[in-house]
Amino acid sequence: MKGLDLERLRSYLGTGELTATMFAGGRSNLTYAVSDGTSRWVLRRPPLGHVLPTAHDMVREHKVLGALSAAGFPAPRPIRLCTDTDVIGAPFCLMEHVDGTIYRDPVPLEKLGPAIGGLVLSLVDTLADLHALDPDAIGLGDFGRPEGFNERQVRRWKKQLDASRSRDVPGIEELHARLAAEIPAGGPGSVVHGDFRLDNVLIGDELQVNAVLDWEMSTLGDPLSDVALMLVYAGRPLLDGRTPLSIPGHPGVDEMAARYAARSGRDVSDLHWYVGFAAFKLAVILEGVHYRFVQGQTLGEGFDTVGEMVAPLVARGHAALDGTLVEGN
Repeated sequence: MKGLDLERLRSYLGTGELTATMFAGGRSNLTYAVSDGTSRWVLRRPPLGHVLPTAHDMVREHKVLGALSAAGFPAPRPIRLCTDTDVIGAPFCLMEHVDGTIYRDPVPLEKLGPAIGGLVLSLVDTLADLHALDPDAIGLGDFGRPEGFNERQVRRWKKQLDASRSRDVPGIEELHARLAAEIPAGGPGSVVHGDFRLDNVLIGDELQVNAVLDWEMSTLGDPLSDVALMLVYAGRPLLDGRTPLSIPGHPGVDEMAARYAARSGRDVSDLHWYVGFAAFKLAVILEGVHYRFVQGQTLGEGFDTVGEMVAPLVARGHAALDGTLVEGN
């Protein structure tokens, strides 16, 4: 299987014959379901080819998963970290397999009916609960530096953009300049996920959050960055072009923000800069995916349209800075 040498992995694990399938939907790290016929695991490894500096860090993902799962937060329990690139060609993290449904298609969401509201608010509650954890108490006190987080993020994602250039993206330089001109200091720091959204969460039969996935961009920083990105994703098209916000029963962004504020006790009265930055960050991420696609370094389907998603995000970032929080609310 491309990206995963099953024979070498079998030898490394000391187990029987392995089978694997790659999870659909991923645009960054490659994720596989692996089984020896008795046990099931999930394996995560960096993408093929072009990898942005500081991204796709298996060591960090393994550390945060261990700390969060031990603290009782719904995150997969890590089983093994391998930094020996001779095994499968890249570092990887092996973790427990968690059952659940990932909602990335509007049709199953529609079928939930009024229950979609409870599901989305449960997602918001889970984010607030993450931000309520004391990093020092769970062993993540050295996981990042909350002070100056927003300023560093603006610099970092500009560097990531410069490292992923394969074409001109109108308006993206101007968006970065606007964001850099007025960076909020931010409040008390917390563990931040970095890519928090509905389709990065496994949902159980009772519509509870079984596990939050994809921790590769997690660190200590400004929790409002997670809130803003969650709101941007709520206004982004799903598989058939509709946004989650357009599905009947889905809470609006004002209700989502109010729910987060009530559970976390944090001030969310002005999220415009954060939403603008979230749109910029996501545009840079997708531009990096587009770069890998044009270089022939992606696996799976759906990458041919990623490049088309960048320009609307740039426009969304400018609109947020102009006063429109999220379209489609």
